[in-house]
Amino acid sequence: MIDKEDFGPITRSRRRATITSAKSETVKLRNGAIAAASDLKSGPKARESLTKNLQLNEDSKQKCDRYDKISCHRLQESMLSSASSFKNYRGILNWCVVMLVLSNARLFLENILRNGILVDPIQVVSLFLKDPYSWPAACLVIVSNIFILVALYTERKLAMGSISEKVGLLIYIFNLTIILCFPMVVVLKLPSITPVGGAYALGVYTILFLKLYSYKDVNRWCRERTQAKARSLSRSLSLSNTMTSDDMRIYIYYFVFAPTLCYELNFPRSESIRMGFLLRRLFEMTYFISNVLSIVFQWMVPIIRSSMKPLQEMDYSRMTERLLRLAVPNHLIWLIFFYWFFHSSMNFVAELLRFGDREFYRDWWNSETITYFWQNWNIPVHKWCLRHFYKPLLRRGAGKLLSQSAVFFASAFFHEYLVSVPLRMFRLWAFMGMMAQLPLAWFVARFLRGNYGNAAVWLSLIIGQPIAVLMYVHDYYVTHCQDDPTIAEAL
Repeated sequence: MIDKEDFGPITRSRRRATITSAKSETVKLRNGAIAAASDLKSGPKARESLTKNLQLNEDSKQKCDRYDKISCHRLQESMLSSASSFKNYRGILNWCVVMLVLSNARLFLENILRNGILVDPIQVVSLFLKDPYSWPAACLVIVSNIFILVALYTERKLAMGSISEKVGLLIYIFNLTIILCFPMVVVLKLPSITPVGGAYALGVYTILFLKLYSYKDVNRWCRERTQAKARSLSRSLSLSNTMTSDDMRIYIYYFVFAPTLCYELNFPRSESIRMGFLLRRLFEMTYFISNVLSIVFQWMVPIIRSSMKPLQEMDYSRMTERLLRLAVPNHLIWLIFFYWFFHSSMNFVAELLRFGDREFYRDWWNSETITYFWQNWNIPVHKWCLRHFYKPLLRRGAGKLLSQSAVFFASAFFHEYLVSVPLRMFRLWAFMGMMAQLPLAWFVARFLRGNYGNAAVWLSLIIGQPIAVLMYVHDYYVTHCQDDPTIAEAL
């Protein structure tokens, strides 16, 4: 005896075959040419079977459509999940801005009720000038034209072949060394220069040093390619060679004032000056610098004054509390300064000069590593370091780690140069802070990824800077103000 169950798999396989053939015939019917051919070759029974299968398929499709209309579930992720494709968080960003404004408004009102209005225009002016009839920092900036003209004269003699490359290199080394040493000596020896005025003058000379270094390198590269008869730069070099002395003087001053540190023979230029864009940037510059001054006098100064006694007594609990209180206004100033300098001011200058390359920063706020932050928050300096320092070291056989360490060392030197010299004291807090970025960058890249790495970058910015500020202010008070009874009483 053969059981009916033995025919079960065969029956099911035949049923599957029938359904599959019906589906294939249905697909064929949708094509007009195939349907016509099948009608001619098939008999009445076959056509009737196909019609029934087609009708069944239509009924099944209608049932599925009705089911889809009443179904309320499908395969999907939550919006806040990382697997979701949702990216519009504008409402949450607006909420954060509203909460930030409300919280800072409360602190602002509390500060005014406790301390009164501390912003004094005379104090603002005194940050830059001790004597309104004496402007030593501005005079120091004007003197910097001598070094620009020396570089221009040296380059003209090198282009004409009047001096050799070795002699030109010695002149450049002497000129660049004096650019760094001369303002430092003047600031240290001239008491009439205030710390803020000295920092401004030293900042101008530092920028001039980097620009003239790039000017030297690019012109040397062009001379080497001219001697090698390189065709790629023949047009640019011919334009440079046809410049008169006045044209060369105008072009180097254009480069000095342009918002870039890297010299080129032909800069990209915009078509015209947009007055609306220019006025908006000017308004932002005025508005944000007034905000910075208000936060410094109204918010930071009282916190710093109240921090001197805990620092002297080494009261770690109160020191930590003052540090956290100082972190908020310090970070606000840093963010406002970033927007004021890298967006408003540099775009204002670029628009005036019709300078075309406006990439002054990238998305550093999305940094997941310390290295990515330093590569993207200050693009002019990053381009200069990459072009004139990092890549030449690699070409000379240095490894990547050594080259990166050298770049951080140079950056640490200039940070300390711009802080310690105007304050007339050398404590190396800025230098050590920059060098500490190397092990921090290794740790974040090795152990933290994604949002955790981004949080570590933000934490280093928010906490690291107030520590250096407190250290410098404390040392400045101990060095210059501790013996002054009026200042000691105010603190």
